[in-house]
Amino acid sequence: MRFLGAAVVLAAVSLVLAQQAARSVGDGVYTEEQAKRGESLGGKECANCHGSGLSGGEEAPALAGDAFLANWNGLTVGDLFDRIRKTMPQDNPGRLTRQQDADILAYMLALNRFPAGKAELPPQPEVLQQIKIEQAKPK
Repeated sequence: MRFLGAAVVLAAVSLVLAQQAARSVGDGVYTEEQAKRGESLGGKECANCHGSGLSGGEEAPALAGDAFLANWNGLTVGDLFDRIRKTMPQDNPGRLTRQQDADILAYMLALNRFPAGKAELPPQPEVLQQIKIEQAKPK
């Protein structure tokens, strides 16, 4: 009987993980409020290099638009979060908190016209690795 109970729990956990792995940025993985916080932070922390509205600057590429999406399509939000954590801001990488990085990432998703949802984008890399960046939501 214990074996059967353990098997049911294992199956349920596997189903939840499979559902999480199937998430994409088209599923509404951040909130509008979080993106607004990210916009405020992005204006202070990112705009000097990436331009206003993160549209690209002399020193750094745009963080929104076709070229940006082509570079990140098929990767995960966790991959992008990791890049931000390790390399930004360029003059002092890792200075921002994980929550600040998640808020800026939410703003970037909003700029790329991915829909907002009901839950904030979490600052945990292991969760973000389960969310795919896809230009178009699969049918």
